Amino acid sequence: MIISFDIGGSAIKGGVALSETEITPLGRRPTPLDDFGAFVDTLRTFIAEAGGTPTLLSISIAGVVDPDTQLLTCANIPCIHQRTIAADIEAELGVPVLVANDADCFAMAEAGLGAGRGHRIVLGVILGTGVGGGVIANGRLINEAGGFAGEWGHGPIVALRAGHPPVEIPHYACGCGQSGCVDSVGGARGMERLHKTLHGLDLTSEEIIGAWLRGEEKAARTIDVYIDLVASPLALTVNITGATIVPVAGGLSNVEPLLHELDKAVRQRILRKFDRPLVVRSECRVEPGLIGAALLGLKAEAEMLG
Repeated sequence: MIISFDIGGSAIKGGVALSETEITPLGRRPTPLDDFGAFVDTLRTFIAEAGGTPTLLSISIAGVVDPDTQLLTCANIPCIHQRTIAADIEAELGVPVLVANDADCFAMAEAGLGAGRGHRIVLGVILGTGVGGGVIANGRLINEAGGFAGEWGHGPIVALRAGHPPVEIPHYACGCGQSGCVDSVGGARGMERLHKTLHGLDLTSEEIIGAWLRGEEKAARTIDVYIDLVASPLALTVNITGATIVPVAGGLSNVEPLLHELDKAVRQRILRKFDRPLVVRSECRVEPGLIGAALLGLKAEAEMLG
């Protein structure tokens, strides 16, 4: 039995996995942010509710683990930030612990049970508040320690001119400490930032998209610039990874006309030509973090057993 967790800044979700087709949610509890003991006790409560002794705990978390030091970077949960999180939890609970980045777990869920089934290389993309991603090759994460690979949202690569006709776009500061990252323009906050720059208007991403779907000119200009800025780095990532499917999650993935425009722009920019959609809406819409963590745990358990 694997117990998987999807840990975010507001809630911890738990699940029990007996096989790839038997993954049962255990519910959710508030995340203790400042007390590591309370954090571990919350995990302990889930384990007790599962009604058995797990062979492994598999955790999806919005953070990255340094493969050399095993230290977790997860600033939104202070009690586990900069801890050797897997070893610390294992010491408290006496069960082996696997920790993976949440975008990696999402990509794993899509490769195993979602839109990526049957594809050898899957690039999972998150377009939510910000931008994230993970890469699966032959059913495995290409970096099983860390959570860094597939993070196409970071690096100072965004174009300084975009749209039709082109307009100058500044390199916005990114939360990672750099400027000009895809994360600074590609998520919901980025779209809002672009609209403010182009038109001097403070609108939510929902309002911008609604106006675009109604055919309003200013919103259409924002979406045109947005697609131009995001499609090129995504196309480059597809070229580098060789992905043959790009499932997308996050709030912006719910806007299918936006995904259609992004897919069209990406397919125009890549070396391999597809006559089918490449950038698609993810299929694991409910608890992809739990599913991905469970699949990773099941693979690890199988390897542990021989």
